[in-house]
Amino acid sequence: MFEKILIANRGEIACRVIRTCRRLGIASVAVYSEADAAALHVRLADEAYWIGGPAPADSYLRGDAVIQAALDSGAQAIHPGYGFLSENAAFAEAVAAAGLVFIGPGAGSMRRMGSKAGAKQLMAQAGVPVVPGYNGEDQALATLSREAARTGFPLMVKAAHGGGGKGMRVVHRLEDFVPALESCQREALGAFGRDRVLLERYVSSPRHIEIQVFGDTHGNVIHLNERECSAQRRYQKVLEESPSPFLTPQLRQAMGEAAVLAARAIDYVNAGTVEFIVDPDGAFYFMEINTRLQVEHPVTEMVTGLDLVEWQLRVAAGEPLPLAQEQVPQQGHAIEVRLYAEDPESGFLPASGTLRALQLPPPSAHVRIDAGVEAGDTVTVFYDPMIAKLIVHDADRAHALARLRGALAQCHVAGTKTNLGFLEALARHPAVVEARIDTGYLDRHLDEFTNPGEPPARNLLAAAATAFLLRQQAEERRRVAAAEPHSPWARADGWRLHGRAPRRLRLQAGGQVHALLATGQDGDWTLEVDDSRFAISGARLADGVMDLRIDGQGRRVPAFFDGDTVELHDGRRRLPVQWLPAERGEGGDESSGDGRVLAPMPGRVVLVKATAGQAVAAGAELLVMEAMKMELTVRAPREGIVAELRAVAGDFVEADTVLARVAAE
Repeated sequence: MFEKILIANRGEIACRVIRTCRRLGIASVAVYSEADAAALHVRLADEAYWIGGPAPADSYLRGDAVIQAALDSGAQAIHPGYGFLSENAAFAEAVAAAGLVFIGPGAGSMRRMGSKAGAKQLMAQAGVPVVPGYNGEDQALATLSREAARTGFPLMVKAAHGGGGKGMRVVHRLEDFVPALESCQREALGAFGRDRVLLERYVSSPRHIEIQVFGDTHGNVIHLNERECSAQRRYQKVLEESPSPFLTPQLRQAMGEAAVLAARAIDYVNAGTVEFIVDPDGAFYFMEINTRLQVEHPVTEMVTGLDLVEWQLRVAAGEPLPLAQEQVPQQGHAIEVRLYAEDPESGFLPASGTLRALQLPPPSAHVRIDAGVEAGDTVTVFYDPMIAKLIVHDADRAHALARLRGALAQCHVAGTKTNLGFLEALARHPAVVEARIDTGYLDRHLDEFTNPGEPPARNLLAAAATAFLLRQQAEERRRVAAAEPHSPWARADGWRLHGRAPRRLRLQAGGQVHALLATGQDGDWTLEVDDSRFAISGARLADGVMDLRIDGQGRRVPAFFDGDTVELHDGRRRLPVQWLPAERGEGGDESSGDGRVLAPMPGRVVLVKATAGQAVAAGAELLVMEAMKMELTVRAPREGIVAELRAVAGDFVEADTVLARVAAE
């Protein structure tokens, strides 16, 4: 076994690999960019080496710098994690040439799978089912248009060298093919450095099932059963689980055998994932082999009780697989979701910021947390905005879903927008609970998961007001006690010579401002909320949880403060409530109305389509931005003339930066 390894990655996966190394007594070496100097993976590793600037191309994609750091540290092997250089065959060869061990498959296997087009051809020859389409090397527009028409619609355009849901477009009509193709090629070039695409028939209402495979240098190849990843938004997985509720025992066996056949066809060694799409009738087709550890590998670890990173290390060190196929365990049901810094209400635009607060459920036999950040860390614009992965396990799917809902309810993040509300809606949605979700369901019904629905219940507003009153009362007592610790006036209970004075509160929740009147003291108040009245008694707030009785009914409500906002959880969803000072109005339209075009997110301008002086229609494409590997078109807010352009391709800009201005004609 190795004595020291370098992890050529960052964030959650680097931290996860470090934990296994520590358990096995292996020294860990981290690498970091300028933006990650104080990152969690740097703090956890035994050693850390700076490798360049904040952009991935200047640091984590610099194979030479990574290898030099490994040599300088005395590491014997390099674990690539996922993303960055993990599926780069040239890097794997360079690692070997430097006398180090690459903890992953051989370069030859990666090259055969590095092109989706070549992979499909190889799998078809090996007898693995593939989807009809075109994967030739001729990438001329005329050829691709002709092959698109031959394959038929709906059609999927995919980056041949891509992954992670990037560089993929669904086209329903021939007249939409060219714009979709150009967008796909541009995104593929930016994300993967190559713009080759392949075309394939789009399977309607498919399930996404992937099989975890493992091979060693002794000729053994097995699978560790499946993960279902059908809950996806724009081809990005948002919920993964094992076992799949869709597969029959017969289909599970057939897919497992096909996955092993696919791995053997490329002499596969180490961890890999064979991905399939499955139509509603159970016919399955090969999609790709991811020649690395998957983001969702903890799902397999939870149901098998195995440490896949440990397996990777042992296989890379020349050991045989620890188990034979018939020895692979399968226990209970596991589910994973990914907590991201993103804004679901703005089309899931990536978010960034310093995490003023980060509360996650405590790990247990049923709940696992894989995080790459802690409170006080910064989510930057340069990398994937994942905050943490929540993985739950229980005896069956229903109990696992209940565990997931409970774990999500314990989460709180302040300092950036997150997808927490979206994940909670996902965990309760009938399509998920009833296991009938397909890969396109979220995109077809996204409003069912992001629409806040009914306004907040008034008793929950009363609970929010109680939380503010308790905090205000505690602060007043501390302030008075600090000045006059023995004074009876340190009791900040609103007492006056002629009775307790009522307090007027203004709270904003659900897009509305609510007026409240509170009378009482010490956890006992009468609250008038709009036109309703509530009797609050026995209210206490400690360690982020408020206990109280509302009209005699006991409630226990998680309550997290962030400045003038408290976030409550009613057991089903979270409700942020903001305290408004008495003199503050309800706000208004802050739009300047002058035609300014603002950056909707922090990121890089990749294309400027408009020119100064150009006449444009409302909604016309002006610029294209990219952040965290996602491409977004910025459009004209109105009809008029492009009066000025303040950005050029390659510029990095912050959110709300003025990119252009469209003047009325």
